[in-house]
Amino acid sequence: MTQIKQTFPVTGMTCASCVLHVEKALKAEPGVEAVSVNLATNTAQVSWQEGRTDSQHLQQAVRNASYDLLVSDEGDAVAEAEKIQAERLHGLKRKLIASLVLSIPLVVIGMFLMHEPWANLTMWALSTPVVLLFGRQFFVNAWKQAKHRTANMDTLVALSTGVAYLFSVFNMAWPDFWTSRGLEPHVYFEAAGVIITFILLGKFLEERAKAGTSSAIKKLMGLRPNTVLREAADGSTREVPIAEINVDDLLVVRPGESIAVDGEVVGGESYVDESMLSGEPVPVAKTAGAPLLAGTINQKGSLRMRAQKVGAATLLAQIVRTVQEAQGSKAPVQKLVDKVAAVFVPVVMGIALLSAIAWWIFGGEHAFTQGLLALVTVLVIACPCALGLATPTAIMAGMGKGAENGILIKDAESLERARHITAIVLDKTGTITEGKPEVQEAIGLDDAEAAAALHAIESRSEHPLAEAVVRYLNASEWRIVNGERTTSLGTIHQSPTTIHHSPTTIHHSPTTIHHSPITAFESLTGKGATATIAGTTWLVGNRRLLEEHGISITGAWREHEKRWQEHAHTVIWLADGSNIRAALAIADRIKPTAAEAIARLKKAGIKVYMQTGDARRTAQAVAQAVGIDDFRSEVLPKDKRAFVEGLQQQGQVVAMVGDGINDSEALAKADVSIAMGKGSDIAMDVARMTLISTDLNAIPRAITLSRKTVNLIRQNLFWAFIYNIIGIPIAAGVLYPFNGFLLDPMIAGAAMALSSVSVVSNSLRLRWAGLE
Repeated sequence: MTQIKQTFPVTGMTCASCVLHVEKALKAEPGVEAVSVNLATNTAQVSWQEGRTDSQHLQQAVRNASYDLLVSDEGDAVAEAEKIQAERLHGLKRKLIASLVLSIPLVVIGMFLMHEPWANLTMWALSTPVVLLFGRQFFVNAWKQAKHRTANMDTLVALSTGVAYLFSVFNMAWPDFWTSRGLEPHVYFEAAGVIITFILLGKFLEERAKAGTSSAIKKLMGLRPNTVLREAADGSTREVPIAEINVDDLLVVRPGESIAVDGEVVGGESYVDESMLSGEPVPVAKTAGAPLLAGTINQKGSLRMRAQKVGAATLLAQIVRTVQEAQGSKAPVQKLVDKVAAVFVPVVMGIALLSAIAWWIFGGEHAFTQGLLALVTVLVIACPCALGLATPTAIMAGMGKGAENGILIKDAESLERARHITAIVLDKTGTITEGKPEVQEAIGLDDAEAAAALHAIESRSEHPLAEAVVRYLNASEWRIVNGERTTSLGTIHQSPTTIHHSPTTIHHSPTTIHHSPITAFESLTGKGATATIAGTTWLVGNRRLLEEHGISITGAWREHEKRWQEHAHTVIWLADGSNIRAALAIADRIKPTAAEAIARLKKAGIKVYMQTGDARRTAQAVAQAVGIDDFRSEVLPKDKRAFVEGLQQQGQVVAMVGDGINDSEALAKADVSIAMGKGSDIAMDVARMTLISTDLNAIPRAITLSRKTVNLIRQNLFWAFIYNIIGIPIAAGVLYPFNGFLLDPMIAGAAMALSSVSVVSNSLRLRWAGLE
């Protein structure tokens, strides 16, 4: 059964308790397999089985829980969430300004003019719009929660301000009830109004700060233009919205413009700045046939391109989606926070009630008034918001910082775990090396039959080494090293049944080889391939493949192999089932930053290993060049996985870095899996981190990012917990017996607002932190 995974904007959430209520509602739906609700992004990430439920049923389930889940027709949850956030921020701003205008005179009267005969009526007139109009959302949401027998932050705010407001109205309307008993009928209109104002201020600052933590996604989305020039069949061009572009459309990209979709150049020449996606600072030359990526910027030349991937299929859209899903995921430490949040509001309500009762029993002359104030203050100062925002805002900032540095992290667990890495296993080809192998020398390819067989077999393989051989054979002219003699041959053109060597200008007669098609072909991962052509079995691959078929490498062949391997060249053999017919030396340049990155990892106390399917001499030469002491050569995919398992059994936290299909088993087994962005789709699907850049320094940067993000989470949780642990007892009046101190409800409201803002602001510091 097909699994669907989608992210939806959610409205109505205000604290960690709300997150749990929405998650509970979604998880109760049949077919739902996983739910992750994020307060910082106000989104829900849901995975469900197709056919058992759908987005409409999910929406209804959330609505039944007194929240709302928005189903966008375009499926653009990012844009929809941004729109909702902007509207909420604008609404909060209007309410805040109006509340401030009324609260300032309210405080002045309450503090300095409270004994004037008109004071109570004026404070009632000023506070009523603040509490009942601008603070209406708190009472509405609290009522919705009460109908479902749940509670959240709105419940605390509504109870505290509602009790203070109603108590003040009663005292103003019926003062004789208290004066007849020898008590002063105090009013707390200013407390109710100012508490609402402070909480609105905190919410406004919180929303602004949360918008800052998602700036990475906004930057990525901003790379894509809104319109593009489309070329019609008659050659004319017209500017159209990007949403109207289809696959195979011809587009024109003018100098300085951003490229709208993924595709390839069909005309023109230019240089394209791909640094925003790859991290490579040097613009890339683009000619006919070269790939183009959405979000990159054309430089000076004009290009004609054919669209190949549009909309959500482009690399840029996939990156945005990956970052968004990662920001919505939960770190393991969040499980503890969720458990606390589940009982936080009921416990606070219980503490508030017990405080009031204690004051009424032991409070003396002003027991009732002080008990009521204690109840209000405890309800006001308690802040589940800070708990709910502590982890997700740090995760959002960390994911965004990673995306800006070419590090795509798929989930919060991987980001948190990366700091524990003690051992890292690197694949050689495409990870330590450029992954662009080229044939350096070839022996035996003046044998036309051997060359034709080699071309036929390697054309069927997608391995980078096979592609290098095919490129070499397809060249108009190539070097044949056979002893000391050099020969030039023509291009090989392969049809289903014939291979033709076209004539060359050098003294070489035209040759045509009538060649039967391949009747049997088998790809042997980690070793090479075998094929049967016209009754002859051919072997193409490494030393292990030849040895398994009883073919020995001796004499001059052995000397060439030794010489090539000493220069870190990979050796590819061609044999006809009993004899070696040809050999090629292939070199893959080591990345310029590989040695520096490995040195940084070792300096951080991380053990670095290299694994490769190459021969030992080649592997040794590469390992020595980049400073790796421990390496494994001639390994198969299962060997890579077994090596990772072995390290884990020794108690190591293992990271695996690879780029090919043959690395996918080891990537799946590793504690932290990292794929190179220019590798295979399978490797990137399996890995939990993807490095868009080819720079291996991104690995130590990712580990540094993990450490800084987890430190932020710890700081945020510390302040959120310590604030409540200290603030709630003080609000209840625990200091009164010692020094007569009672916390003013207005100060409690300001402290509550400050706690949420400080947590979000602390997370924002990561935006300016260095990763070197």
